[in-house]
Amino acid sequence: MHLTAILRVTGILLSTFSLTLLAPVAVALIYDENSTSQFGALFLLTGGVGCALWLAFRGGRELRSGDGFVVTVLFYLALALFGALPFMYDKTLNASFTDAIFESMSGLTTTGATVFTNLDSLPRSLLFYRQLLQWFGGMGIIVLAVAILPMLGVGGMQLYRAESPGPVKDNKLTPRIAGTAKALWVIYVSLTVSCAGAYYAFGMDAFDAICHAFSTVAIGGYSTHDLSLGYFNSTSIEITAMVFMVISAINFGLHFSVFRQKRPALYWSDPEARLFLCLMVAGSAIVVWVLTQNPAISDSPVMDGAFHFVSIATTTGFATVDYSAWPTGVLIVLLSATFAGGCAGSTAGGLKIIRVLLIYLQGVREVRTLVHPNGVFTVKLGLSPVPDRVIAAMWSFCAVYALSFFFLFILVGLISDLDFESAFSAVAACLNNVGPGLGSVIANYQALNDPTKWILAFAMLLGRLEIFTLLVLLTPTFWRR
Repeated sequence: MHLTAILRVTGILLSTFSLTLLAPVAVALIYDENSTSQFGALFLLTGGVGCALWLAFRGGRELRSGDGFVVTVLFYLALALFGALPFMYDKTLNASFTDAIFESMSGLTTTGATVFTNLDSLPRSLLFYRQLLQWFGGMGIIVLAVAILPMLGVGGMQLYRAESPGPVKDNKLTPRIAGTAKALWVIYVSLTVSCAGAYYAFGMDAFDAICHAFSTVAIGGYSTHDLSLGYFNSTSIEITAMVFMVISAINFGLHFSVFRQKRPALYWSDPEARLFLCLMVAGSAIVVWVLTQNPAISDSPVMDGAFHFVSIATTTGFATVDYSAWPTGVLIVLLSATFAGGCAGSTAGGLKIIRVLLIYLQGVREVRTLVHPNGVFTVKLGLSPVPDRVIAAMWSFCAVYALSFFFLFILVGLISDLDFESAFSAVAACLNNVGPGLGSVIANYQALNDPTKWILAFAMLLGRLEIFTLLVLLTPTFWRR
C-alpha cells in the first residue's frame, strides 16, 4: 500500500469537493441569508486541508492495485466528516455531531434517511447544500474527480472499479477512463437539467425545481419540505418524478449506448432493463389493486400506489402521503422491492436487478441439472453466456449481503428500543440506501439513540460501496499484501 499516493489522491478529491461549498454561498447571497461567511469559511477549511495533503505528497508514487479501495473508503469518511460541518455550525439546526454525520453520510450515499424536521423553516442555502450532497453522491464524486486526475498525473481506473456501482466494473464506455467518467457525467447533468426544467414547467419555483431534480436523478429522496413531494399536491409533478426515477435507476452505460447509437430499442433488448421495467409495472399494479380494494385508505389509489412503489422500489424514498396505515401486504411488497433496487451502473441501491436475474437463471439451471444430471447447461443473459466466475461472485455477494444485514439487524435490536418492524426496516432502508423505513422510522430517524445512528450510518456506507469495497479493508489479508 502506497500511503503517500493515497493521501495525495484523497487531498485532490477533497479539494474538488470543497468547490461545492461555493454554490450555497451563491444561494445565501441571492436570498440575503447570513450563512455566506459560514459556507465561505468551510470552503477555505475543506479546500485548505485537501490542498495541503496534495502538496505535501505530490510527486510520490502512483496508486497500485488495491489502493483504490483505501482511497474510496477514506474519501467517503473524510467527506462525511467535512460534509457534516455545515449542519453542525448552523444555529437553526442545533445538530449534534452524531446527527450531522448521519445526515451527511445519508446524503452522500443517496440514502435520504434524515434526522432533521421543520425543513420548511431552514435557510435555503442549507437546504440547497443538503440536496447538493445527494447529487454529487449519486454518480460518485470520485468518478467526477477521475475525469481530471489524468491531468494531475494520477491514474484513475483503480478508483473507478472501486467506487462505480454494479457487479460488472471492468466495462468502460470509452477507451480511456477519463472519457468514461466524462460521458457518465454528461448524461447525469443532462438528466438533471431536464428534470429541473420539467418540475419548473409544472409549478415548482426555480429553487425547488433544482433541489428536487438533484435528489430525483441521484435517487436520494431528500426534499426541501417536511411533506416531501406531497407539499406540491400536483399529479404532473408526481408523474415527472416517476419518469425520472425510473430513468435514473437504469444503467447509465445503457443510456450512453442508446444515445450514441440512437436506438431506444436497446432498453427493451437489455435483459436487466427489461426485467426492471416489467417489475415497475407489475409491482405498481399490485399495490394499486390492493389500494382500490380498500378505498377508505387512499383518495387516489392509482396515483398513490404507482408513485410510492416506483419511489421505494428505485430506492429514492419520496412520499406524497403517509403510507404507514396501508395494508400489511402492501408494506411487505414495498419493503421487498427495496432489496432488489435498480439496475447495476445506476444511482439506485439494493442488490441490483442484474443479481436478482442471475439468481433466477442460476436457479433454473440447477432445476434443469436435477432433471438431467448428465446435461451441461449455461446461464445466459440474452445470447451472451455468463462465466461461472461471475455466477460465483454473485452468490458470494448475496451471501455476504445477507450476513451483513442480519448482523446489523441483530446489533440494532440489541442497542435500541425499536420494535421488530422498525428495526428490520431501518436496517433494510439504510443498507439498501432507500431512506424511509416503517414503524417509528417511516418519517425520520431523529428519535434513535446515538449508537444506533452510527450503526445505520455504517450500513449506508456499506450498501453504497456494495459491501466488498468496505469489508475488504477489514481483512488481515488485504493489509499483508
